[in-house]
Amino acid sequence: MAQKQALGVAAVIFAAMLWGTTGTTQALLPPTREPLVVGALRLAFGALALVILAQAQPRMRAGLGGLPWGGIVFAGACIAGYNLLFFWAVSLAGVGVGTAITIGSAPIWATAYEGVRRGRWPGGWLALGQLCAVAGVGLLALVGAEAGASSAASTGGAQAVWGGVALSAASGACYAAYSLATSRISHSAPSTTLAAATFCVAALICAPVLLVLPLGWLVGVQAWAGVVFLGLGATGLAYAFYTWGLTRISAAGAVTLALAEPVTAWVLAVTVVGEALSTPKVLGALLIFLGLALVSISAMRPNAATG
Repeated sequence: MAQKQALGVAAVIFAAMLWGTTGTTQALLPPTREPLVVGALRLAFGALALVILAQAQPRMRAGLGGLPWGGIVFAGACIAGYNLLFFWAVSLAGVGVGTAITIGSAPIWATAYEGVRRGRWPGGWLALGQLCAVAGVGLLALVGAEAGASSAASTGGAQAVWGGVALSAASGACYAAYSLATSRISHSAPSTTLAAATFCVAALICAPVLLVLPLGWLVGVQAWAGVVFLGLGATGLAYAFYTWGLTRISAAGAVTLALAEPVTAWVLAVTVVGEALSTPKVLGALLIFLGLALVSISAMRPNAATG
């Protein structure tokens, strides 16, 4: 049992690290990109990758017949909302702030839901780990918000930054709802089959965006390479691992472990984009690492819930 849960922890953290490449990849796209188009294309390519993965194994194909479509449609709507709101949020508040608040708020939403609706409150290690990790993300967000607000204020756009903060929190709520919904149906079919069906629903919901917003910025190898990587790597492969991990650990634990995403994004921002190091951000990253370690200990305990 402990080994099974350890593999679930590793799968979720690996997925989060793939998600952490999203901000840097988006920053390398043309400056005229439409954030909602980026989100819609990410889902479309991600759905394609997951369908190919699901079709590659007979057991995955056999699982299509017993899919719980009610739960899948709800989860698909949530992941569609998460993607569109997230890319809209980071276009207003910035990559660092948008990512930190979106992912940082998700454990709070998930824990609140499981506590109020299901009477399941986190145990000592999980609660302490969540507190440390969310505090670390909050520190990263606070530093970024101050810089973003200062920059926006100089151009008369401070309200846009705080609008992005609100959209980020809403995106986090959608992400938590997706995780909880997927956790509830995780044993009804193979995980990759569930993920493929969910993302097909999400891609269909977001498809109209591609008909009404300009696509002219999608020119050149760099633009298409970035979009394809966002879909295949940071979405298809990442959510295949994440959905698999949700069959082994609780949804609240999984969304907390996903806080490895902003740490990965920050490391890439420093090493690839050239963002300066600062003491508050280093402290925030260390708090997140401590929180992830504590949540991992909780998730690998023999009596840890799986959703």
